[in-house]
Amino acid sequence: MTTNDNELSRSTAALATDIVPTQLIFLARSVAVAHQLQPSLVCAIIEQESAWNTWAVRYEPSFLSRYVAPLYTAGKFSATEAYTRSMSWGLMQVMGQVAREFGFAACSLAQLCDPKDGLEIGCRVFAARWKRAAGKANQALLAWNGGANPNYAVQVLARTCNYSSKST
Repeated sequence: MTTNDNELSRSTAALATDIVPTQLIFLARSVAVAHQLQPSLVCAIIEQESAWNTWAVRYEPSFLSRYVAPLYTAGKFSATEAYTRSMSWGLMQVMGQVAREFGFAACSLAQLCDPKDGLEIGCRVFAARWKRAAGKANQALLAWNGGANPNYAVQVLARTCNYSSKST
């Protein structure tokens, strides 16, 4: 990404935060605090992952083959459940399999698109990543992203300033 691309990305992000419903930012901050996470960091993750689209869903075929397929072939769950566990859901783009591992028990993983439910499980997962990384933001963010994007931590941390002065 060039310098001009970075500047464009930052200005687009700043514009995007101006149109985010205040109640979503308030909810994200509240859930973050409940999990002893930095609210501006959780909001930056949301901006990076879903651009505040509560219905964001992304299929991850490599996640299916690497993590979910062995459970499916062992007869642990149906094909439909396998595919939905291979998708990332909602504001924080929580992987369905990870949500299940962290106790998300709703019948449908699409329930992760409900902001309250998705943020609760997303912050629960990120808090575990944060603890495992001993509070080192770069490591926690790379663990959150699964290491797929080596620039992920830098990109998210650059977005925290969009939320540090927003009032709730």
